[in-house]
Amino acid sequence: MPELPEVEGVVRALAPKVEGDTIVKVELSSTIYNSCREGKQCIVKNIEPHLFEEVMQGMTIEKVVRRSKYIYFHLQKVEEKFLFVNHLGMTGAWFVVQTLDEIREEKFRKHVHAIFTLHTGELLVYADIRRFGEMRFIKKIEEHPPLLLMAPEPFDEHACEFFLQKCELPKYQNKPIKEVIMDGQVISGCGNIYATEALFKMGIHPARKANRISKMRKAELFNTIRTILQESIEMGGSTISDYRNINGEAGGMQHRLKMYGKKVCPTCESATKSLIIGGRTSVYCPKCQH
Repeated sequence: MPELPEVEGVVRALAPKVEGDTIVKVELSSTIYNSCREGKQCIVKNIEPHLFEEVMQGMTIEKVVRRSKYIYFHLQKVEEKFLFVNHLGMTGAWFVVQTLDEIREEKFRKHVHAIFTLHTGELLVYADIRRFGEMRFIKKIEEHPPLLLMAPEPFDEHACEFFLQKCELPKYQNKPIKEVIMDGQVISGCGNIYATEALFKMGIHPARKANRISKMRKAELFNTIRTILQESIEMGGSTISDYRNINGEAGGMQHRLKMYGKKVCPTCESATKSLIIGGRTSVYCPKCQH
């Protein structure tokens, strides 16, 4: 699943291509329509597909920004402001093309679920192989309360203090530290990849309870997470499986990962081990991490 660096890469590439453009037409896939008829909500949430297509027509994309693992498209129509919120799920990807044939990988071409025709004639295309992504059209953030619960951006001045305060809450003290730092209400944008890397760099076992780590070590862990996230942003994120920047471009951080997905520890050459924490597979070195 794309984490903060991957989503940041998408936004940085997408923004200069679509900001200032106006959406003149929207086409959603039959998969989305069929899902709605079955009483489900595939990708498009909180609004019926035909209404989504209608309300998005004539919207000007004022700004595209990232918030945690979400992409916010700030829209305007007749001086009224709206927000289009996208989560990439596990396999979501954006493309800006003249025709769908320009999407190089067939697996994305076969799973196009939204086509936004821009006034320039270009197509802003959303593809999602596994369909776990989300699109929400809202007037304001308060209409989707989970967005209000996200932790500050890890690069914000008071984000570390916020993290340390959260760790003191009873609901987090007895949880494995790996589960705590992957919680978006504690740290924004840190998922399995970068939590694994940060804990390895700090020599902390992923199952160690949060209350068994000193406040100073927690602060060091937070700063390590922030450093790794920044490094990954500079490398264009990690392409592990189906993550792509816009138009199919891959990231480069996967070549710098030390522990995620590794069979052997790069430090002591011991065989790595894994366990499930918070529903995710956690790889660690039994000798280097305590």
